[in-house]
Order: sequence, then C-alpha cells, then structure tokens
Amino acid sequence: MDTLWDNIEKLSAVCRAVGAHLPDKELKALQVGKVAEEAGEAMHALHGLKGLTNCGDEHTWSEVQNDLIGAVIAALVAMHYIDPTGAHATFDEIFHRRTRRGREAAAAT
Repeated sequence: MDTLWDNIEKLSAVCRAVGAHLPDKELKALQVGKVAEEAGEAMHALHGLKGLTNCGDEHTWSEVQNDLIGAVIAALVAMHYIDPTGAHATFDEIFHRRTRRGREAAAAT
C-alpha cells in the first residue's frame, strides 16, 4: 500500500508533467496559489452550510471536509515542488514543532 508521501510524489509528477511548459519558479508559485484556492472553496462551502451565500448554495460538512482535504493535498504537493527530496522530512519537523503545545497539554492531563 502506498503511503501518503508516495501518493504525493506520484501526484506531483503528474502535475509537473502537465505544467512542464512553465518555468519551475512559476509552477511552484501556482501550486502555492492552488492551496489558497482550495481553502477558499472550503470557506465557500462553510458559508453555504451556514446559509450565508446569496446564490442559494446549500452545503454539508462532508463538502467542507472534502475541500479541506483538497487544500491539504495541494499544500503537500506544493511542499514537494519546493523540495522534492526533503518535503517529507520538512513536514515532519515543522509538524512536530507546531504541535508541541498540544502534546504538552495532553501529557499534563
């Protein structure tokens, strides 16, 4: 079974092939923009869920989650674009650092 990072590498290769006509720096920037796009879709779905859209869109929590996963995937692909050989290790390092307070709070209870 493929790991998350195996799948990110495969998806990154497919996306890079589609964008092969673009300079690497532009491709990286566009992928970072894709993260924002996907996060915006999650926010739109949340607005629809809460009845805050004027276009009559109704959404569910499942749709919000789907769009959030899209943002996560886009972010991991962007990390892989930035550093294909080190993205996984960088993610682990940053994740560990950013979740320190939560781990400490859980250990204190």
